[in-house]
Amino acid sequence: MNDAPTYLSAASVQKYARTAGVLFLVTIMAGGFGEAYVQSKIIVSGDANATASNLLASVSMFRWGFAAYLVEALCDITLAWSFYLLLRPVHRYLALLSLCFGLVSTAVYAFAELFYFAALVTLNGAAALRAFSPEQLNALALLCLRLSGYGAWIFLAFYGVPSVIRGYLITRSTDLPKLLGFLLLLSGIGFIARDFAVVLMPSLASGLLLLPMGLAGVLLTLWLLVKGVNVVEWQRAIKEPNEI
Repeated sequence: MNDAPTYLSAASVQKYARTAGVLFLVTIMAGGFGEAYVQSKIIVSGDANATASNLLASVSMFRWGFAAYLVEALCDITLAWSFYLLLRPVHRYLALLSLCFGLVSTAVYAFAELFYFAALVTLNGAAALRAFSPEQLNALALLCLRLSGYGAWIFLAFYGVPSVIRGYLITRSTDLPKLLGFLLLLSGIGFIARDFAVVLMPSLASGLLLLPMGLAGVLLTLWLLVKGVNVVEWQRAIKEPNEI
């Protein structure tokens, strides 16, 4: 069944498509800054003292990294909603399922980032932690950062599922290129595969599994910003019920 909102005008549909493109772009930029740049400058694998020293020397950057996480999470929520509106004409129930998984993935991600910020709270010498030595506090801070990383791995699976669903729906739609759908579907599978590899076979948890998402994200962002969706086909899909 298909009961997508028929009251959306052509201009409104393109507005949602452009909004999704902007959100994707902001997510890529915020995620790249917080997850790649900031962490690479602060975290020293296996060295709690060096990590703590880097963090305390770059508190401002660390806080900006956390702010980038917040921006990324806010964008992910709105992006999930935008994709629901754009893909609902293809299949409303699958679009709704992708929305649910998208919201859950953002909630998991937000919870994981609490541990990230807890590292700074630990090193700032909270009153409840005065019984610990500086070395112990450094170890606790590094543990917080590691727990944040484990939470992010869990996030990958919940983020991968909506990517698979959205990719599948795009391949079945006529208003977006099928190639983008296949890339997004492959990206979601890569996210899910890496998550389970981390849990079951860590030696196989290669970062290469995440590369398709980078390509799919960039191409989809550019397409939504420049082309948007084929409004004629989108509106036709509304009027012609489609069951998968």
